[in-house]
Amino acid sequence: MSGTTPGVPSGMRDFLPETMARRKFIINILESNFRKYGLLPLETPAMENLSTLTGKYGEEGDRLIYKVLNSGDFLAKTETEHFTSSQQLLPKISDKGLRYDLTVPFARVVATHRHALGFPFKRYQIQNVWRADRPQKGRYREFWQCDADIIGSDSLVSEAELVCLYDESLSMLGLQNFTILINNRKILTGLAEICGVPDQLTALCTAIDKLDKTSIEDVLQDLRKTGFSESIIQKTNDYLNLTLSFPEDSLAAATTFFAGIEVAEKGISELRELLKFHSYLQHFNAEIKIDFTLARGLNYYTGAIFEVKENNTSIGSIGGGGRYDNLTGMFGFPGVSGIGISFGLDRIYDVLENLNLLAEVKASPTKVLFAHFGDKTLEYGLQCLNKIRAAGIAAELYPGTDKIGKQITYADKKGIPFVAVCGESEMAEQKVQVKYLTSGTQEAITLEILIERLK
Repeated sequence: MSGTTPGVPSGMRDFLPETMARRKFIINILESNFRKYGLLPLETPAMENLSTLTGKYGEEGDRLIYKVLNSGDFLAKTETEHFTSSQQLLPKISDKGLRYDLTVPFARVVATHRHALGFPFKRYQIQNVWRADRPQKGRYREFWQCDADIIGSDSLVSEAELVCLYDESLSMLGLQNFTILINNRKILTGLAEICGVPDQLTALCTAIDKLDKTSIEDVLQDLRKTGFSESIIQKTNDYLNLTLSFPEDSLAAATTFFAGIEVAEKGISELRELLKFHSYLQHFNAEIKIDFTLARGLNYYTGAIFEVKENNTSIGSIGGGGRYDNLTGMFGFPGVSGIGISFGLDRIYDVLENLNLLAEVKASPTKVLFAHFGDKTLEYGLQCLNKIRAAGIAAELYPGTDKIGKQITYADKKGIPFVAVCGESEMAEQKVQVKYLTSGTQEAITLEILIERLK
């Protein structure tokens, strides 16, 4: 029966064994470091109530939330007039959505289970998220985030530790040329204040946040179209040029620019303290840069904000995060400060693949395949297999009775480095004929020697 090959929705992907092995390699390194930094594991459901998700990511973010239709007759509560606009129709047919990120669900968990948690609470979470975005290179509709958060403390030691966590983890993955960009939302609040439009902070941040995809002139033109005056345009332009080569020079320039603007001075002071605490921790391969053009469009950030970029590829941000002072307040648990960062697993994978840093990661963990000629040699092979696995070594027995050549081809295609042939003569001598597929050599050895070699 003929037919078209089934596909997957645009922006979503299948992961075959080789890809999965490489993704697991990345996850294992991240998870190992999360635990080393004292973080505890957490998981949340794929779906959340829309009331939990909406209003946390800004207007653009709300549009990118995947809505899930109510089960059963989802049109039962609708009337004809509801179909005149999506704003009227949506609440009637959908009250759930796929999670947009891991931070808002985390805040819900903290608020819900606060009496069972000890504070500061340090958690990591590695799960997939969904965004109804336009798919393009490095941007997917379903992707994985690897989050690390510390909530219940406003100490800037937490920021310094998470910067170090970025640095160490990405360095362990093999990256040697990447930058951790740091800014503070209080400084952006100060920009809105110095421009005389404190109620327009979100509009300013949304425009500035696009700077990594466009030029300063395009950002300023975008502000003009939004209706900002030329004096505000000029002050924004001056602000966007405060970033200099060295962090202290950037902070000095910002101190002059924001003289007398209390909220911005507080943000500058926090950046200085963050850098001071970070100086006491181990440094790896990251360049740490103060970047005043970094805005991070999410509305819940209130303090330090981060973004990580690999400098040898054009994939874009591979991580980001920031301080949120009252996110749990939206869920009835006010006054709790937190700081979190996210590693973009899919983009990190793409970067490592582009830099050929995943070539040595193999899909199959199997170290040896036992080949046989059937009948008694099959039984002998099973006995050998049992002893090898008992020694903690990943091993397989070829399940069919195909010719030895086909069994060896199977091992080669799967990336298994050793084939142990169990023939009648080997069975009589209590040995196996080991073929080393990488070198093409072979020798007859006992299982005890094979175990030592494989270990």
